[in-house]
Amino acid sequence: MYHTILFDLDGTLTDSGPGITNSVAYALKKWNIEEKDINVLRKFVGPPLDASFAKYYGFSKEKCVQAIQYYREYYLTKGIYENQVYDGMEELLKWLRDTGRRAIVATSKPEPSAIHVLEYFHMDSYFDIIAGATMDGSRVEKSDVIRYALDRAGIQDLSGVVMVGDRENDIQGAKANGLDSIGVLYGYGSREELEEAGAMQIAETVEDLRRCIGQPARKE
Repeated sequence: MYHTILFDLDGTLTDSGPGITNSVAYALKKWNIEEKDINVLRKFVGPPLDASFAKYYGFSKEKCVQAIQYYREYYLTKGIYENQVYDGMEELLKWLRDTGRRAIVATSKPEPSAIHVLEYFHMDSYFDIIAGATMDGSRVEKSDVIRYALDRAGIQDLSGVVMVGDRENDIQGAKANGLDSIGVLYGYGSREELEEAGAMQIAETVEDLRRCIGQPARKE
């Protein structure tokens, strides 16, 4: 049974795909790159943006910085609202709160944006800490964000702590910090991706995630 649960945001708590893919498409158009099938850009949901622009389009470091600026032009005014909470997620968070568990967000999304999204959906109160990336890119890798979240929470004993996410960077970040991990299939990663990354458990649905987290021990 886990007493502290770290959650990724995009693709785990909320289905942010439309806003992210539309923002990436907007940025790419600045270089006259147009993807006819917007679903091709779903691979941008989850990992750090600079890594994805470099990996999938061969952008230089300088070009990635500019692409992220263009991305934010769209995302901060429109894309951030092209988003919805996964069915059953608020009930899961209420269950964690009611059973005395601690919930923390650890996301590669810039921290101010993560806070804004959760406040917009009235979900911020379920989390003790909302930890995210820095706007300047000095903290963006998931392993660094998780360490930052653990430090802010004052967690040293990692037994009973688990990271939940939908992409390989969530699982790899958990492993780098000595945490257990649960991969979720309702987001944007595949079973193959999550298993190859080393996910200790796989949840197909939000309800299945509850089972993976486990029931708390009964007090005698």
